[in-house]
Amino acid sequence: MTGKSFGQPITQIGVEELAQRLSTGEPSLQFIDVREPQEVAIASVEGFVNLPLSQFAEWADQIPTRFDPHAETFVLCHHGIRSAQMCQWLIAQGFTNVKNIAGGIDAYSSLVDPSIPQY
Repeated sequence: MTGKSFGQPITQIGVEELAQRLSTGEPSLQFIDVREPQEVAIASVEGFVNLPLSQFAEWADQIPTRFDPHAETFVLCHHGIRSAQMCQWLIAQGFTNVKNIAGGIDAYSSLVDPSIPQY
């Protein structure tokens, strides 16, 4: 997937850069995890809000009030495919600074934090 399948290119960041950004504790950063609750129960990264793609209808209308469309927003899933879909949707909603986490939590647990279980 090139990231251009929906028209606009998606900015990708690596898990090492994500770890560095998480460590700064910048209050303006937004973190969204689109995996299912049972996946989050197995492995998660502190600071992410869980918005499962399968429950899209339940949270879609809350996005403009829960998140700042101009704040830097990082989106996570298992390998980076579902999060890329979410990034495209956020961009379509007017979000201006969205970043897909390449490799997802799988890469994060391999390269950054081996204490996070792989599944």
